[in-house]
Amino acid sequence: MSVCPELSAGFPVPRPPAEIANGQSGEDVLSDRARVVEATGADVTDLYLQGAWAALSVAQEHRCRFALLADGSPSCGSSFIYDGQFAGRKHEGAGVTAALLRRHGIEVFAESEIEALVRRVEGNAAAE
Repeated sequence: MSVCPELSAGFPVPRPPAEIANGQSGEDVLSDRARVVEATGADVTDLYLQGAWAALSVAQEHRCRFALLADGSPSCGSSFIYDGQFAGRKHEGAGVTAALLRRHGIEVFAESEIEALVRRVEGNAAAE
């Protein structure tokens, strides 16, 4: 099953770049310590939160235990995101959806971690 939190929240394609500002990660956004802003200056935090909650709802409905997300995104980044300055600088951190899924016990993997995800799924299946 595929879900794009940003599309489910109503973002257009294409859309302006967005980054988490004044915080280190999606966890800061979930805790209301940071905002998600577009390069245009528009605050799109509420839409990112809406998309994250929609993704969590779908994951819970389907009893997902693992998620494969696109790294770098202010929504789906799981190991790195951009620093909020729109200068192309990355730092360790997770996006809003990745942070919310983790809060709810769903293991999140980046596309660079597909082999680790496969091992984890196979190990989980063997344990059942």
